[in-house]
Amino acid sequence: MSDVIDNKAHRHFELEVDGHLATEHYKLDGNVITFEHTDVPKELGGKGVGSKLVQGALDQVRSAGLKLIPQCPFVKAWVEKHADYQDLVAR
Repeated sequence: MSDVIDNKAHRHFELEVDGHLATEHYKLDGNVITFEHTDVPKELGGKGVGSKLVQGALDQVRSAGLKLIPQCPFVKAWVEKHADYQDLVAR
């Protein structure tokens, strides 16, 4: 697996695996980023690609000093399962 890339032009984080692109779509408003939709191609389903994508994206959110609104149900559930990322959620 490659690294998670912030494709600012398309407003999504992306992770390429085996020729397929998984994406985390977002909108940025000041220092708050809203993760709107996670898209993992069916060919990559069940391989942990969505989790690697979310974790890589959230690591970049943290290093940029942003706060997160996990609008996407997948991201919301992932953050709830990973206590060390819950501090990123905007209150």
